[in-house]
Parts: sequence; C-alpha cells; structure tokens
Amino acid sequence: MTAPIVVHGLSLNSGRAVTINNELVGLVFDDHDLVELLRRAGVYDAEHCLDDPHWIEWRGGRPHRYAAA
Repeated sequence: MTAPIVVHGLSLNSGRAVTINNELVGLVFDDHDLVELLRRAGVYDAEHCLDDPHWIEWRGGRPHRYAAA
C-alpha cells in the first residue's frame, strides 16, 4: 500500500514539495506549513497524520527536516 500523501526530498531552495495522490499541492518549510497545507486540502486532523505511514510517506530525507543539515 502506498501512502496518499508524499513529502518529497529537499528542493534547491530548502523546503519540500508535497503531493497528494500524485498531484503537486505545494511546498512546505516546516511541520506547521505541512499541517496547514493538509488542512486546506481537506485532511481532517492533519497534525496527527505526520507520523502515520498509512497517510504520509517521507521521501528523500528524514521526516520533519526541511533544510540541509
């Protein structure tokens, strides 16, 4: 099973692209941005989805990291 929400690896400007069902929905720079983006997209209780692999797959970097180390 593949999670419907994917937080992709770091962009060139920092931040991470987010797709929902393979559709690009935005670029986020921290967990607050991600939660707000998901809420606007209709994800109920978005803050509790961040660490649920059934909802979100973190690709190309560690979860909750939005800038180069």
